[in-house]
Amino acid sequence: MRRRNQLLWMASALLLPASACAQGAPAQVNTIQDVFTKLGTCWKPPPPSRANPDIDITVIVSFKRSGEILGHPKITYESEKATDNDRVEYRIAVMEALQRCTPMPFTESMAGAVAGRPFAVRFYNHKPQPAEKKAWLTPKIL
Repeated sequence: MRRRNQLLWMASALLLPASACAQGAPAQVNTIQDVFTKLGTCWKPPPPSRANPDIDITVIVSFKRSGEILGHPKITYESEKATDNDRVEYRIAVMEALQRCTPMPFTESMAGAVAGRPFAVRFYNHKPQPAEKKAWLTPKIL
């Protein structure tokens, strides 16, 4: 049980920003970080015309040794500011990402390690805010 909680905690601590799509997906998934990298390459948030782009959604998902999804993924968190339409659009996007990424190409050792263990995966599409220019703080030599 302790090991399961550690995996859940480690998984929830990692985030999947849209920039993760720029990284190459590993051919074989051999580490927990590889799982999140692979999921990040599959994540395609809904376009801003259909949903608010600043929504967080967290799903708990488990995998079989074969890399297929075990049971049903469970949405455990959605941003408070999400409208009903946003929730539907993001849920669809999450399920499509999971479908694109499965079966997960686990190595033999990784397949045995993660089989049946829950992963809490946070998907989001936040755009980094540009740093505010504070000209009044810039020292000037007169």
